[in-house]
Amino acid sequence: MLAQRFTIYPAIDVLEGRVVRLEQGRRHSVTVEGGDPVAAATEFAAAGASWLHLVDLDGAFSGTPDLELVRRVAAVGPPVQVGGGYRSSELVAAALEAGAARVLVGTAAVDEAFLHTAVEQYGSRLAVAVDARDGQLAVRGWTRYAATTPRSLAERCAAAGVARLVVTATRRDGTLAGPDLALLEDILEAGLPVIAAGGISSLGDLHALRELRCEGAVVGSAIWRGRFGLAEAVSLEA
Repeated sequence: MLAQRFTIYPAIDVLEGRVVRLEQGRRHSVTVEGGDPVAAATEFAAAGASWLHLVDLDGAFSGTPDLELVRRVAAVGPPVQVGGGYRSSELVAAALEAGAARVLVGTAAVDEAFLHTAVEQYGSRLAVAVDARDGQLAVRGWTRYAATTPRSLAERCAAAGVARLVVTATRRDGTLAGPDLALLEDILEAGLPVIAAGGISSLGDLHALRELRCEGAVVGSAIWRGRFGLAEAVSLEA
């Protein structure tokens, strides 16, 4: 049975003020130079994007996200899902106040006390980033590993009432190697809606994610490198 709605999230990953794509999240492995974030958001909106996926890479590495960046991109129009360095309730609140429609937390979600409190405060405006690398949970800009596993975090999130997960196969991110369907199947067993990220390279990959019952997909390198157009991808939403 297919998910009720499948949503495409074009990725706007920002490093030092410009849109980039990184291979496997490595700061010095820039594979795409995409220019100004607001210009990218405007182009995606014109192509029919119903959501935008904004990641502050500087914030992910430093733990201090750029709220002005959130304001600028949110002003374009489509609702924005933001991530990168949101490791406290105060930062989540600030991002929402700056115009984000949804905030991703990853590193902070490992703390169960934070997770339960954040769910109570923010409900569906909060999502948890489950960043998996070689069976481990990557945190702090994917530079360290947590003691728990991706599946365990997903189960904790389900118990805490988290609305959805954004699951990234970090080894595949920026590589166009295809999504990690086995990882996604495992995480989906926790019972939460999943937005898939990492490795998506074709419209066929998007069809496979729909059939797997993912709620949506974050698409970055495939669009930036011309594998398909965003308008083509958006046509798969239903």
